[in-house]
This record gives sequence, C-alpha cells and structure tokens, in this order.
Amino acid sequence: METYLLDWANLLLRWLHVIVAIAWIGSSFYFVFLDSSLTPPQDEQLKKDGVSGELWAVHGGGFYHPVKFAVSPPKLPDHLHWFYWESYSTWLSGFALFLISYLWSPSVYLIDPRIMEWSPAGAIAAALAFLVLFWLLYDAICRTLGQTKNGEAKVGALVLVLVCFAAWAATQMFAGRAAFLLMGAMIATAMSANVFFWIIPGQRTVVADLKAGRLVDPIHGKRGKQRSVHNTYFTLPVLFAMLSNHYSFTYTHEHNWVILIGMMFAGAAIRQFFVMRHGFKLGRNPHPWPYAAAGVVALLALIVWLKPAPVQAVAVPDTVSYAQIQPVIAQRCVMCHGEALQSKNVRLDSPEAVKQHAQTVYQQVVVMKLMPMNNATGITDAERALFAQWFQGGAPTE
Repeated sequence: METYLLDWANLLLRWLHVIVAIAWIGSSFYFVFLDSSLTPPQDEQLKKDGVSGELWAVHGGGFYHPVKFAVSPPKLPDHLHWFYWESYSTWLSGFALFLISYLWSPSVYLIDPRIMEWSPAGAIAAALAFLVLFWLLYDAICRTLGQTKNGEAKVGALVLVLVCFAAWAATQMFAGRAAFLLMGAMIATAMSANVFFWIIPGQRTVVADLKAGRLVDPIHGKRGKQRSVHNTYFTLPVLFAMLSNHYSFTYTHEHNWVILIGMMFAGAAIRQFFVMRHGFKLGRNPHPWPYAAAGVVALLALIVWLKPAPVQAVAVPDTVSYAQIQPVIAQRCVMCHGEALQSKNVRLDSPEAVKQHAQTVYQQVVVMKLMPMNNATGITDAERALFAQWFQGGAPTE
C-alpha cells in the first residue's frame, strides 16, 4: 500500500510541478522578451508620466499596449499584480517530489556504492547541503561583485566556475541519475531564492516608498533585474537536468560531469541567442547567431563523443525460455519487484507477471538500461541479452 500511495503522490506532484513550472517559466520568458522589445514612447503624455518604454502587440484577437516606467509610475493603481507564487509553487512542488522520489529511499536512488558508500542519513544531509551551499555562495558572489565595474562579467565567470565544480562534486558523491537531478534542484533553488530574498522584497520596498511619498531608490530595480536575468539563463540548464533521468546514456557515462556541464553550457548559450535576438530586431545589438552556433556546436560535440562503441557480440541461444531468465529475475529484480516490495506497483515474481510487463522490462532493462537502478544488483550484458532474445521470441511463460 505504501508503494501504491507513493506512486500516486509522485504522479500528482509531478503533474503539479510541471503546471506551475510552465507558469513561472512562461511569465519569466515573457518579461525578458518584453524588456528586450520595448521602444521609447511616442506619446508626449507617456513621456511626461515617466514611461521609459512601450510595446504594441496583437494576440488572441486583441491589441495590447504594455508600458514600463523608468523607476515608478506617477500613481499606483488600486490593483497591482505580483509574480511570485509561480516561483514558490514550483520550488515547493519540486522539493516535495525530490523528497518522495529520492530522499525517501536514498539507498536505492541517491547512493551508488560504486561511487561512494555512505549512510542514508549522510547522503540526505549532503544532498540538502548542495541546495543551501550553492545559494549562499552564489548570493555572496552577486552581492560582492554585482555592483562593481564589469561586475556582471565577474559574476558570470565565478558562477560558471561554481556550477562546474558542483557538477563534478555531485557526480563524485551520488548516483549519476541523482547527481544530475540534484544539480537541477540546486540551481532551481537559487532561482526561487532570488525571487524570495531579492526580487519581491525589493518590489515591496518600492511600493511602500511610493505609498509613503518617499523617493524611490533605483537600486531595488537594478538588483531585481540582475537576479531576474540570471534566472532566465539558469532555466534551460535546469530543464535539461530535470529531463536527463530519462536518458541513461548521459548520467551513466564515465565522465558524466563533463556531459552535464556541456549540456548546461549549450542551454545557456542558446538562451542568450533568444534574449539578444529581440534587441537585434530593434537594431540594438549585432545578430546573436554566434551564441546559437556555440550551443549547437557543444551539442554536436557531445553527440559525436557519446557515440556508442560497437557492441561486442554476446553468445545467446536462438530461443530463450522463461526458465532461462527466471534465475536472472530472481537475483536481479525480485528484491524490488516481488511480494515484499512492489516498486512502481510492478511484480516480477511469476511467469504471468513477467509476461504482463514484458514490454516495460525490455524497455527498461535492455533498451534504456535504466534497471536495475544504478545497476545495484550487478546485472551483466549477457543477462540483458537474454532478456532481449526472450522478448523478441514472443516473451514465452515456459
């Protein structure tokens, strides 16, 4: 029953997480586009009101005319929409999903004894420390160097070094699949913390000053803008890290940390292309194609590098019966998919059950090589080949 309820919790939390993440990323991408696409106002009244940019757009059968005030509007409206629950809901649902998917069973999902053998409590503490320490170090870099000369370049360089080191450290401590996801959770935590600790408090200070009739300090807008821009470059790397658990050829590689860094670099470079493309269309900067090219080259280099070597033929009988794979199942699979523990609500302790899940077994064990998790039970290539021949022979139950 516990496994069944955990599966439902996993499904519903994953669904919620995707929904709110779409809302957060969508609004973030829109405002980055908006800032990059604003042009000086033409109307004299808008100029007098302090409008620094405007945009005319058409969508869904209607025309829209958003404007941006340089520091503050002459008068606050009665209703002011705030963008923060999208961020908070994404982090809360993501952390809950991480809790029930990885921290709930650290021995299975978080720990790979071939990489580092430690206690479940130690692995959990280290994983949580990644989330906290990255934020503290990243935030210190931004606060220390963000407002200095060439500050953004310095911040960018140091954050890149920090991410690279974290990627290497995570893959030396945790199972590859967990390390990749942990990197995504780590950066996503910094993104949400940017909203919670800097962007929203700064906006609340500005609104309070306006209501009190005080002069608005533009530093709050500059800081909020800085962290918002960082968040947009973090987005594609985080999305790759979250999706990578479906593609074992990335996180099971001997040099998986290099793959992780390469994919994150490609995502950030491609995002830079889209950000600068809006400015190019208005004549503000050169065509940003070199960024897209750099991202594509990084992807192509990874594709070529990860090309699988020719598989050495494994001697397998022309036909494989259930009796031949049953000992392998008993040794490699039943401990997680038997009567005592029915992981993912799948049992493999009878011929009928194995037949029922034959397609899934073939996909997970032979094609994607995701199972056993982290190959904890030490299944061999010859045994995977047995499963393949059994499935291709019609998955017999005798």
